[in-house]
Amino acid sequence: MVYMSDFTWTELDERAVKLAKVLSADAVEKAGSGHPGSPVSLAPIAYTLYQHFMKHDPKDPQWEGRDRFILSGGHASLTQYVQLYFSGYDLTLDDLKKFRTMGTRTPGHPEYGLTEGIEMTTGPLGQGLASSVGFAMAQRYQRNLLDPEAPAGTSPFDHKVWVICGEGDVEEGVSSEAASLAGGQKLGNLTVIFDANHIQIEGDTNLTFSEDVLKRFEAQGWYTDEVSFVQPDGSYKEDTEALAAALHKAEQVTDRPHFIKVNTLIAWPTPGKTNDESSHGSKLGAEAVAGLKKVLGYDPEVAFPTDEEALAHAREVADRGAEAHKAWNEKFEAWRAANPDKAALFDRMAAGELPADFDKAIDELEAGITAGASVATRKASGAALNAIAAVMPELWGGSADLGGSNNTTIKGAPSFLPAEYATKTWPNVSEGGRVLHFGVRELAMGAITNGMILGSHTRPFNGTFFMFSDYERPAVRLAALMNIPNLYVWTHDSVAVGEDGPTHQPVENLASMRAIPNLEVVRPADEFETAEAYRYTFKRESTAPVAMILTRQNVPTLAETIEKAKDGVKHGAYVLVDTEGTPDVILMASGSEVQHAVEAAKTLAGEGVKARVVSVPSMEWFEQQSAEYKESVLPAAVQARVSVEAGLALSWYKYLGSYGKAVSIESFGLQGGGSENMVALGITAEHVAEEAKASIAAVKAAR
Repeated sequence: MVYMSDFTWTELDERAVKLAKVLSADAVEKAGSGHPGSPVSLAPIAYTLYQHFMKHDPKDPQWEGRDRFILSGGHASLTQYVQLYFSGYDLTLDDLKKFRTMGTRTPGHPEYGLTEGIEMTTGPLGQGLASSVGFAMAQRYQRNLLDPEAPAGTSPFDHKVWVICGEGDVEEGVSSEAASLAGGQKLGNLTVIFDANHIQIEGDTNLTFSEDVLKRFEAQGWYTDEVSFVQPDGSYKEDTEALAAALHKAEQVTDRPHFIKVNTLIAWPTPGKTNDESSHGSKLGAEAVAGLKKVLGYDPEVAFPTDEEALAHAREVADRGAEAHKAWNEKFEAWRAANPDKAALFDRMAAGELPADFDKAIDELEAGITAGASVATRKASGAALNAIAAVMPELWGGSADLGGSNNTTIKGAPSFLPAEYATKTWPNVSEGGRVLHFGVRELAMGAITNGMILGSHTRPFNGTFFMFSDYERPAVRLAALMNIPNLYVWTHDSVAVGEDGPTHQPVENLASMRAIPNLEVVRPADEFETAEAYRYTFKRESTAPVAMILTRQNVPTLAETIEKAKDGVKHGAYVLVDTEGTPDVILMASGSEVQHAVEAAKTLAGEGVKARVVSVPSMEWFEQQSAEYKESVLPAAVQARVSVEAGLALSWYKYLGSYGKAVSIESFGLQGGGSENMVALGITAEHVAEEAKASIAAVKAAR
């Protein structure tokens, strides 16, 4: 599977590449839309990777020992689909004919979990490249966790990460964020091939992109090289031998990630469309497709032609993959026999199971929690993460330069860094360290941790201030779309941040994050709810990502949560304080505002008003409950309701009904201290009680 000095390029390889070009053009033409230019010109590059460099087994796409391939420019998805078809994956010519149609396995952009051989969803440009850094970091971490003593290149957990990207990927800022981090991490297992065709939708990339990309990546600590299919005399040669030589040379460099620029002409050799922006994002048109077929020796009247001899030749890669898999199995079984404890850990991780003493770790943490204590939920989160980390070695993580503020540091663990980057503050470093330092790179952090999850059996987490989740949001959306269990630790969750002012006070972010389908947003009320939120995050059957929303300020630990949260939190909403008989009003709250609902209920009780308090740590978890359970918590007959949350009320209206009142913040924050801001903006028990009585009055007036 790996390029050797006797690399050859035969007539059958040439025919296979020509077939790949024609099939790509036909697929877009039949769909009526798509991006044909890049798949046509990328065909020899992708074919070279799949046939000569990547270690993969088409008959077992999830083989642990495989290399990982990420097509960062996902719009060029046919580049990968054709190679999967050629290699013998479960993808057929009929699938290519169904490109970009309803129910297809060949959608316009690769989608994780839909098609064999696709390692991640690469939609928005740049995120595939950024996530590949996470794939490479996770390979290193998992290898150091399971087989740390093996010499380089000898472990069954050694594999490589290959990426094809284009101008759009490296124009997006997230790629620069991630590349900077990758260079410092010295990720020698990562190779990026940059398809420099100098074309984007609006035309020549010189419009907006004139920098020397190789110098940029070199400055960021990458090994760089360049191959040109455009020859000095202006002719064009798809020089796969030169490409293979460059890749082989790069593989000898093990202390840096690799960035190989390949100068190409988009859509080559399509008449009238080569090196033209119209081939980037639109079908080539019948005339151009016919011209391409003529140039390549195909009948212009035949759509989706076959070349059985070339296809059979390409599918010999499956035999080579099977041989590599067999050799890997022998190495893996030898490792298992020599490392029974590590093998048991691997088996548990691969099965997605928790350690036997997981619950015990949470129980022991909760045993030290006392009612009336005043603790910020960010601190409670740090305690929970450390309790879990003590029994779960696959847990690792950190934050975007806010470890101390987010409480995301695994105490006593080394930082994930090459030795030369140890600092006075962080002297304990290791290439298998558990503490991640992302720097001020929120979007890259989100994309990288996505890659860590997809590229290993480890469980990363990441953190920042909740306000800066806006910068991370595109990667959060992809995690939710892929249904992977990323864990976001977002602290400083409201106007109670205080004097940093409105720029740091996230009044709209809760509603915004709850709007992302399949993202489970959790805002615990105190340290006991926080511990239970972490318990259920890891124990639930869902693999959806979780956002843990946490306070900067101290909040009281409620006696009621100690009594009821152990069963209640996993339901997303539960009755925290109740009354005899049917309540007059229901007070619903999340996070730091639960305390105000509890105090308001006491005030109302003194006035003869029966108020039920419902803690709502997670609307998403609550919506997963049965109709019967939801009715038991929020009975339809009780129409007087109040929601309490230090942010927009947008998320709450589905529970408030026609007569409910929202105690919320519908403006940007203030410049005062945290508690001053809360009072000034009406987040108080007194205001909650007033609104409860107003809601009761509105119900009575309507009868």
